Amino acid sequence: MHIEILENPLVLGRSAAEKASQLIKDTIESRGHANIILATGASQFEVLKNLIESDIPWENVTMFHLDEYIGMADTHPASFRKYLTERFLQPIDFACKYHLADGENPDPEQECRRLSNIITQHPIDVALIGIGENGHLAFNDPPADFETNEPYIVVNLDEACRQQQFGEGWFKTFDDVPSTAISMSINQILKSKNLIVSVPDLRKAEAVKNTVKGPLTNMCPGSILRNHDQCFLYLDNASASKM
Repeated sequence: MHIEILENPLVLGRSAAEKASQLIKDTIESRGHANIILATGASQFEVLKNLIESDIPWENVTMFHLDEYIGMADTHPASFRKYLTERFLQPIDFACKYHLADGENPDPEQECRRLSNIITQHPIDVALIGIGENGHLAFNDPPADFETNEPYIVVNLDEACRQQQFGEGWFKTFDDVPSTAISMSINQILKSKNLIVSVPDLRKAEAVKNTVKGPLTNMCPGSILRNHDQCFLYLDNASASKM
């Protein structure tokens, strides 16, 4: 794991985006196409803002994303499809190929199979992800499934995860936060050739400490990142304060 500690979230976002952009462009130059994963949430605001301003030839990119709430309309403020459409796809004029998780599919397991079949044919070159306040990766809350090899799975969201979503302002009340989601699995995330992990803010400090210094355990899903040779962890002074 390669760790870089930046002054604040603005600098963190710029540095993480620069690294991701270079890896994506290098992949396109060598192979003609790059497959990427994008995350959502407050931790990715500055990363995506800087990424879309880079000179990546997006027509040579295929994008997947990590997760989506089950039963969530893409018009809801908390929808990750809405987030990525507004913060990534629209700014790049929908130039890339993309595969979004349909949380409104009445058969979530079928939606997982659909996405799994597609991503299996697109080995991921660069994944831009975060770590949750409870240490989760995507929506794999503790105790996360470290065994399944299914690329996408249906998961239950724990109280800490739902509280984070409410605390970030995505929902009017805690009870409005869904309790289930479609999520990329831990092992699918780890199959990515390069991981760009952006974790700003003091509220993530405990999760960062457990990820970097704690035991490798599914009770802190982020700790599994230590097993990945090309994992680049970007922190700010606040999120690194407990290490």
